[in-house]
Amino acid sequence: MTSSHSANLWVLLGLSLAGIVLITRKLKKSVKEDLGAFIHKFQLLPPPQPAPPKAPHPLTALTFALSDLFDIQGYVATFGHPDWARTHEPASSTSPAVSALVQGGATCVGTTLVDDLALGIGGENKHYGTPTNPAVPARVPGGSSSGAAVAVAADFVDFALGIDTIGGVRVPAGFCGIIGFRPSHGAVSHKGIIPISTSLDTVGWFAKDPNILRRVGHILLQAPFVTQRNPRQIIIADDCFQHINVPLDRSSQVVVKATEKLLGRQVLKHINLGDYISSRVPSLKGWSGQQTNGELKASSLKLLANITQFLQRHEFRLVHDEWMNIVKPDLHPAVSAQLHEKFEVSDVEIENSKAVRNEMRAAVNSLLKDEGILVIPTVADPPPKLGGKEILSEDYQSRALSLLSIASISGCCQVSIPLGFYDKYPVSVSLIARHGGDRFLLDTLQTVYTTLQEQADIASKSKSSGNIVSKEQSAEIAKEKGNQAYKEKQWQKAIGFYTEAIKLCGDNATYYSNRAQAYLELGSFLQAETDCTKAIGLDKQNVKAYFRRGTAREMLGYYKEAIDDFKHALVLEPTNKRAAAAVERLRKLFQ
Repeated sequence: MTSSHSANLWVLLGLSLAGIVLITRKLKKSVKEDLGAFIHKFQLLPPPQPAPPKAPHPLTALTFALSDLFDIQGYVATFGHPDWARTHEPASSTSPAVSALVQGGATCVGTTLVDDLALGIGGENKHYGTPTNPAVPARVPGGSSSGAAVAVAADFVDFALGIDTIGGVRVPAGFCGIIGFRPSHGAVSHKGIIPISTSLDTVGWFAKDPNILRRVGHILLQAPFVTQRNPRQIIIADDCFQHINVPLDRSSQVVVKATEKLLGRQVLKHINLGDYISSRVPSLKGWSGQQTNGELKASSLKLLANITQFLQRHEFRLVHDEWMNIVKPDLHPAVSAQLHEKFEVSDVEIENSKAVRNEMRAAVNSLLKDEGILVIPTVADPPPKLGGKEILSEDYQSRALSLLSIASISGCCQVSIPLGFYDKYPVSVSLIARHGGDRFLLDTLQTVYTTLQEQADIASKSKSSGNIVSKEQSAEIAKEKGNQAYKEKQWQKAIGFYTEAIKLCGDNATYYSNRAQAYLELGSFLQAETDCTKAIGLDKQNVKAYFRRGTAREMLGYYKEAIDDFKHALVLEPTNKRAAAAVERLRKLFQ
C-alpha cells in the first residue's frame, strides 16, 4: 500500500463515523469507574499530521468528550432520557462543532450524561444515575452538562463540550471547580444539536487549563485574529456579591486584588447592576404578572430570571410538545415542575420578552463597550446535597437564575473561573464581556488566571480574613440601611448609616457620595461638597459625585466650579440630562 493510500485511509477512519466505533459501552448504573460521566465511549480520530514545515494541528494530543445531545453519525443521542433514545433514529451526520475539533487535531472519546432533557441545573438523572462530582462527591455536579464537567474535573479528558441555555455549562463548572465558557449567542453553530431554547442555547466548553480553553475557542469561534489587549475597565457588580454564601474576601476581593496587581487600581469600577438594569431595560416594567398596584414586586435581576425561565419553557415546548404529549416521559421533579405546570403564553408576553432581550444586550454592550469586563458570582449557593429538596425550592432557583440570566438574556459571553474552596465547597467568579467579545474574554482569562489563583490562595490562608469580611459586609449592610432611610426621606438617619459604613470601610467612594446626597437634602452644602470631593478622590469615574458636588457648589454660589463639575459629569456620562440642564441653567445666569 502506498503512503498516500495509507494517509487517505486514516482520514476516512478519523472522520467517517461509520469506521470509528472502536469502543462502545452503554452506561450501567452499577458501573462507576468513570464516575458515571459517560453514556457512550468510542473514538473519533483526527487526520494525520501535515508534513513539515507545516505546523501541526492546533489541538494535537488533546482528548475531549461531549454532552449527549450532539449528533454523532451512527449514534442516537439520549438527551438524558431513555425514552428519547428509544423514539429517535441514529444521526446521519456529525455536528459541525464536533467535526471541527476532530479536524483540528483532538480525539473525541465519547458522549457524556446530561440531566433530563437538558433542562435542570442540578445534574441529577434518575434514569442513568447522577455523575459523581469529583470536588464534593456528596453534592450534585450541576447541570445540564453534568457528565461533561465531571469528565474534565476528573481528568478523563482535556476539555469537553456542553450546552449552556440558562447555566448548563456555567453551573457545573462552578460546582465542580473548573473553567466553563459560555460564548456569545450565535457565535458557534447550533447545527446538529438537539434544541432546548433556540434564543438562549449556546455551545459551551469546559477545561482546567485556560490555554486549552482558548485554543478550543479559536477553532469553534472562527473569529478573525486580533491583537491581544488588556481590559480598560473591570466592573464589579457589588449588589450581586452581597447575597452569596461566600465572604467578599474570597470572591470579589480576589478579583479586586488581582486587578490592582496586574492592571492597576484605575481600571476598577463598582456598580449596582440591578439599578443599572432597571434604568436601561424599560421593558422589564411591562412584564406581566409582576406588578401589584403598578409597583414592581421583584428586583430587576429576579424579573430577568422569570423571563429567562419563561423563554426556555416556551421555546422548548414549541419544538418538543408533540413528542412530550405522545411519549409522556417520566421526569425528575425539578424538570417536571417546569414543564407540567399550567403555562399560557400571550403574544404580548412574547413581544415583551423580545424587547427585554434586545434592551439587555444594548445595556450590557453600552456598559462594557469593547474592552470592559463585568464581574459577578457564577452561582449564588454551594452545590446542594444529592437527592436533596433544596434545589427544587423557588428561592434557590430564583437566586441561581438571577445571576445566570444576565448573560443568557443579553446573549453576551461569560467565563466561570474557579477560586479554590471555601467551607469545603468550590468557589468561583464569572467574567462577562459584550456580545461578540469572545476572543477578548478568552484573552483576558489567559492574562488574569494565574494571578487570580495566587490571590485566592493568599485569601484562603489569611488568618484575618474573617475580620476583613465582617467589616466589608457590615459596611454594605449599613449602606443598604442608609439607602432605605433615604427612600423614606429620613435624611438624618440615612447620614448616620452612611457614616457607619464609612467608619467600617473608608475607601469606598459610594458611601461618601450617598452621604453627600443626604446632606444636600438637609441643606448642608459644605458637608456635601467635602464628601463629594473625597468620593472623587477615591473614584474619578464617579458621575454622581461630580453632579452632587456641582449641586452643592451652585447652592454655595461657586458657579464657575459648579459648571466645571456638571461638565465633568457630562464627559463621563454624555446622556446625563440633569447635568446638561444644570450647565445650561448656569450659563444663562452669566449671559
